[in-house]
Amino acid sequence: MTAAMNNRTRWYALVVLCMGGLMIVLDATIVNVALPSIRVSLGFSQSALAWVVNGYLLTFGGFLLLGGRLGDLYGHRRVFLIGLSLFTLASLCCGLASSQAMLIGARVVQGFGGAVTSAVSLSLMMSLFVEPAERAKAMGVFGFVNAGGGTLGVLLGGVLTDLLSWHWIFLVNLPIGAAVFACSLRLLPPSTLPSVRRRLDVAGALLVTSALMLAVYAIVNGNQAGWGSGQTLGLLAGSATLLVAFFVVESRTRAPLIPLELFRHRNLASANVVGILWAGAMFAWFFLSALYLQLVLGYTPLEVGLAFLPATVIMGAFSLGLSARLVMRFGIRWPVAVGLLLASAGLALFARAPVGGQYLPDVLPSMILLGFGAGMAFNPILLAAMGDVDPSESGLASGVVNTSFMMGGALGLAVLASLAALRTNNLLAAGHGHLSALAGGYHLAFVIGAGFALAAALLGAVLLRTGEALPGHATEGEAAAEPAAHAAPEGVPEVALAGASDGRDG
Repeated sequence: MTAAMNNRTRWYALVVLCMGGLMIVLDATIVNVALPSIRVSLGFSQSALAWVVNGYLLTFGGFLLLGGRLGDLYGHRRVFLIGLSLFTLASLCCGLASSQAMLIGARVVQGFGGAVTSAVSLSLMMSLFVEPAERAKAMGVFGFVNAGGGTLGVLLGGVLTDLLSWHWIFLVNLPIGAAVFACSLRLLPPSTLPSVRRRLDVAGALLVTSALMLAVYAIVNGNQAGWGSGQTLGLLAGSATLLVAFFVVESRTRAPLIPLELFRHRNLASANVVGILWAGAMFAWFFLSALYLQLVLGYTPLEVGLAFLPATVIMGAFSLGLSARLVMRFGIRWPVAVGLLLASAGLALFARAPVGGQYLPDVLPSMILLGFGAGMAFNPILLAAMGDVDPSESGLASGVVNTSFMMGGALGLAVLASLAALRTNNLLAAGHGHLSALAGGYHLAFVIGAGFALAAALLGAVLLRTGEALPGHATEGEAAAEPAAHAAPEGVPEVALAGASDGRDG
């Protein structure tokens, strides 16, 4: 096969990975629009209905780390195909569900398949693209699909539910999943197992998965049970205890699920801290601004999706080229810092959106700033998280960063939604009107979300590593005497941009 064919094949393979990722991202939001229809159709109570969402989140958040490690041990493509198959078959069961138990059970399996697939997708992409500029572009495309999938989910969920039925929000995954599976067999590199086979750390896997599932359960039920309730505090304490036990086991076992040395990589550790804060701010933007548009301004679900369109378009422009150029020109640190500062400003602007707000003066400026901010920052954060690690640990690193985003987003949203509800109740008690009280609650959440993004920007500027020479480029000491074009981009580690693919699973 010619080099040109190889290049085309890699980009086709990226499309396949993005389609698989998009299917999973969509399922995190597409269901929300259809929940009222599902409730009527299957006779759910309000509390039981929450498990249609929570069952998915529970296994998705709990199995990300284990899924990434399974890819490292047993082959990334093999694990990707297994996870994709489970997700697609579970989607069929969801679409055909005629009882509450069948739907919730299928959603639990969907979450597991989605976690395994998501955990290794990023590793497959990193192994397909090893040249610096191409990797940055590919990461941008991958990041855009994941970031924009939520908006598309709202639009698609509304269209399918209105025109067909809620069953089709799941059944639409079948042709996509089948096509992705078939194309993956042809386009993705075959799995290459490690030269030295290591056994799966069963004790570590059980401990960390149980800890994450307890934490997810506590978070998603925190508002209903109460954040100071015995249930919530007990679950969080149990999760923390299991995590401590996990780290004790990992420090003593000969073949740990997560080598603790992994967290000595400065960019990986820093990017995960930044990612937790940024995900909390991002979830606050998407969900709480959608609630403001629907409940305060009276937008329909379709109008909400269209309201997000400018931000999605801007993010797309950055992800499909501009972000890669920024990374190659300025490295990782400054695009992250500047992007998150813009996002913080966008959230702060939302904190002044009035009850009788208009789209052009009160919503669009925030959407534009958040689009620029997310577009600039998302790609470099992923590069920083994945860049330092050895290819044999790439699945694990992918699982770690996905878990950080998942847990940060879930916890951030739960806390901000709780504070918004508390503020709304206080305003109602003080005699404010219903819409005014709702807007006041959202304002508080947006201000705190802006603080999350600001903290993430400052930490990114301070903690992310500032320079390591690329292969064939001048070192920092030599760079002063060389033209600027030959200096290593700031914050872009050697492994991240030019890791060898020999012996690596595709």
